[in-house]
Amino acid sequence: MPDLARRSFFGLGGSALALAFTTNLADPWTAPATVKGDYPFHLGVASGDPLPDRVMLWTRLAVKPLEPLGGMPYNKIAVDWEIAEDEAFTRRARHGTAWATPEYGHSVHVDAKGLHPGREYFYRFRTGGQISPVGRTRTAPAPGSSPESLKLAFASCALWQDGYYTAYRHLAEEEPDVVFHLGDYIYEYGIVPSGGLRQTPVPEQFRVQCDTLDRFRVQYGLYKSDPDLQAAHQRAPWIVTWDDHEVLDNWAGPHGPGGEVSEQDYLVIRANAFRAYWENLPIRVPPVQGPDARIYRRFTYGDLAEFNVLDTRQYRDDQVCGDGQQVGCAERLDPARQMLGAEQERWLLDGLGASRAKWNVLAQQIAMIQLDFDASPAQRLSMDLWDGYKAAKDRVLTGMAERRVSNPVVLTGDIHYNLAGELKTNFDDPASPTVGVEFVGTSVSSGGNGNAAAGLPPGGRDAVNPHLRFSSYQRGYVSCQVTRSQWQADFKVVPYVDRPGAPVSTRASLVTLDGVPGLNAL
Repeated sequence: MPDLARRSFFGLGGSALALAFTTNLADPWTAPATVKGDYPFHLGVASGDPLPDRVMLWTRLAVKPLEPLGGMPYNKIAVDWEIAEDEAFTRRARHGTAWATPEYGHSVHVDAKGLHPGREYFYRFRTGGQISPVGRTRTAPAPGSSPESLKLAFASCALWQDGYYTAYRHLAEEEPDVVFHLGDYIYEYGIVPSGGLRQTPVPEQFRVQCDTLDRFRVQYGLYKSDPDLQAAHQRAPWIVTWDDHEVLDNWAGPHGPGGEVSEQDYLVIRANAFRAYWENLPIRVPPVQGPDARIYRRFTYGDLAEFNVLDTRQYRDDQVCGDGQQVGCAERLDPARQMLGAEQERWLLDGLGASRAKWNVLAQQIAMIQLDFDASPAQRLSMDLWDGYKAAKDRVLTGMAERRVSNPVVLTGDIHYNLAGELKTNFDDPASPTVGVEFVGTSVSSGGNGNAAAGLPPGGRDAVNPHLRFSSYQRGYVSCQVTRSQWQADFKVVPYVDRPGAPVSTRASLVTLDGVPGLNAL
């Protein structure tokens, strides 16, 4: 990425720190306000974190999305909500009133409980006589049930200034049961006056990189104003996790990007980033009030599939050997290095060991398969990916094998490539046992139009990456059909993102069979 204007961080330890950590700025006895006249639902609606009896419903009031508080008055505002079994809302299941408060950016998070499992629902919000768009959602199947199939999609990496979100529109039209977003929902970068490839001018406040809570809020306001992103949220519940660009590029645990900001300022930025992330997404975690927030969690779809949603940023050790792609970095082999942190790693392996699901899924951010980026005999690996944390990767893969985990599948984002590969107990030995499979989805827009002829060094018995079965450098998302006998991943791509309206096609379809770890192309 080109160097972008960055804000001076001098003085962040004062007012910005207070804004990041204060959670009760408004007077609780202030009379509730209503919104009249101006339409407050410019950021759409969303649902997420579906369970068998509940789902999170979300909206954020904003009459002017590109202003820090969305152009809203500094008052708490009553917002009515309802969820029904039909789109006309004649069979209402639940309803109530929630508060949109200024200290949380007038966002609304409703945990709509008392729903039936495996059921389609429709929801909407109302305030001041204004009614939101209608969203569609679906609860998870009942515990102990045996669903025959599941349709899901996953996506990641949507840099607004790199192009249009046409991939989100096509994803929405597939009407999946659930969508997984695997990180880089926004990018913290400043935006040039022309708006990059979109050629949509943006106001002056977007020139600088995100740091304060206000700056993150307007970045989300810009991104979430996109109609294609709104369409994808309206069609299905989302399960989300963050990667690096929701905070700072390549952040790692307590370590910000080396030399860019002080340790104190980094923690303030992280607190602001976490707070803004929670405000803008339908995620079932407590309101974020500082630089720490547990977002790893688990979702079970009967005995068909169990999803372990991971956080590979917050608990990891710092990248070694200067980060980036490196040759011969011995430090990456240190057995003490952590990717997930001891607590999350134990939670993951214990959960995998106890699971009775046919498909056991890791929904996470960064490539787990070994990826050699050099076609020559020199092995060049990325220190930001699981390759930079080899012992941690080995513990997870070995733990899966020892626990005889049924059909491990890893879903991944981050690197703007479509990839499909086989997970090995020893990636340097092509004959070593295959533990499971990994599907890496490309970016929605990051990297611009892409190149249909480009990819990583190919697979094959004598190739650089013999465990890699498919690679391409295009934009899009991955659609998956999961049944009791197989998991099929369709890599959906668009030919361009520098203008709207791109068609979608299936670049490749790969299948892994129940009880037979490995990949086959259709």
